[in-house]
Amino acid sequence: MWPSVIEEAAKRIQASSWAVALTGAGISVESGIPDFRSPGGLWSKYDPMEYGDIRSFRANPGKVWRMLIDMEHMLIDAAPNAAHYALATLEREGFLKGVITQNVDSLHQRAGSRHVVEFHGHGRSARCDWCGREVPREALKVQDVPPRCVCGGPMRPNFVFFGEDIPRAAYLQAMHMMERCDVLLVVGTSATVAPASHLPLMAKDRGAFVIEVNPNVTDLTSIHTNLHVPMPAGQALPAMVSALGLSLE
Repeated sequence: MWPSVIEEAAKRIQASSWAVALTGAGISVESGIPDFRSPGGLWSKYDPMEYGDIRSFRANPGKVWRMLIDMEHMLIDAAPNAAHYALATLEREGFLKGVITQNVDSLHQRAGSRHVVEFHGHGRSARCDWCGREVPREALKVQDVPPRCVCGGPMRPNFVFFGEDIPRAAYLQAMHMMERCDVLLVVGTSATVAPASHLPLMAKDRGAFVIEVNPNVTDLTSIHTNLHVPMPAGQALPAMVSALGLSLE
């Protein structure tokens, strides 16, 4: 017998015609990637406004690249966990239209999710901050930081720094999904960083049922959440998959 919140969440997903997931750092914690904002996370070692802002990168790219290399060490050994596989299963079986993620770790794609909107970009490739030339991340030589483009400009990961706009294509896709979704599954995020923080409000204003999967109470819980599932994502999402009579990919 599943907890009543799992049963209710599964029923809502089953009855939906356009369910979407919004994920944040919490879904990848069980993959060994600490939330950047948590104790022991990246921002406990590096001041985010000193190392995470685009102005800081442009003023001293070598300094910021030392932080980026530390960040890569956190990501390199991570593998998708049961929560990622559960979302991929829901998409494969037609219960989920797609995932909007604030994460840059590509774990959703590695788990098998096909329609993933990377709201904050990704680390699979890098581009020159001067000329825009793109290369696969593995093509970068980081023995000397910052790695340089053939034009001499500093290379940077293809994710969003503080002070930068969300990639236009990702923003438009996310808006389209919020306009259509009737169930929004918010997983592992308190949605406090704008503009991602606006997405649950947009969905709720258009009549979507908001299911929040988070072991903690967040700012969303009392304002936008219709159903709070107070469990880690790696337990809650596979349980929903099982309650729907499905098996993980």
